[in-house]
Amino acid sequence: MKRLILLVILSSSLYSCGSAGDDPQTEPVLPPAKATLLTPAMNEACTTGTVISDSESRITLKWTASDHTDGYEVNIKNLATGSTVKQPSIKAELEIALLRNTPYSWFVVSRSLKSTDIAQSDTWKFYNAGSGVQAYAPFPAEAVTPVIGQQVAAGTVKLEWRGGDVDNDITGYDVYFGTSRTPGVLSSNLTTSSVNASTAAKTTYYWKVVSKDSRGNSSDSGVFEFSTN
Repeated sequence: MKRLILLVILSSSLYSCGSAGDDPQTEPVLPPAKATLLTPAMNEACTTGTVISDSESRITLKWTASDHTDGYEVNIKNLATGSTVKQPSIKAELEIALLRNTPYSWFVVSRSLKSTDIAQSDTWKFYNAGSGVQAYAPFPAEAVTPVIGQQVAAGTVKLEWRGGDVDNDITGYDVYFGTSRTPGVLSSNLTTSSVNASTAAKTTYYWKVVSKDSRGNSSDSGVFEFSTN
């Protein structure tokens, strides 16, 4: 009887060990990591491209390879026209033809075949250099707050933006604001990146920023929009 009990215990132990070995543990799926942009550098003129015509040059965008990533989507926006192109890449770089003497912004989205998660890099701006250009217009200002389409409380609203310039010689900003899609001047020659505006309830407002530099160049942000509660 004792021998029978011992055999049952041993059989159970062997079965348990065998089951554990036959059932491999599922490894956790890790989301792709965020890429770090390298070149063209932030707020710089890209002068390393290969000229292919009077209007275009071919440049290489580079970033650090991110962990747990099978491929990338590179988003490039022409800041002069607002048009955006998206290009896939399996390497941590992308060669592309772009217009010369034109401002661009770009960011990279990391993707994995094992995960539906994505990771987006920071967004950088650069000028694709043009022939004989010695000074560049400021980059079009970006709205910081209110963001486009945001609803805010009526009353005094702080309009805030972010400017940038290759030559680092911005001298001031003109801000336009109103209920028309072609807003009038709210304030001129501001040396700060924000200004207060008075608003009424349940109204849609439009605003834009013109950035100016010391050489007489300027850039228009395009019109931003927000509404009040």
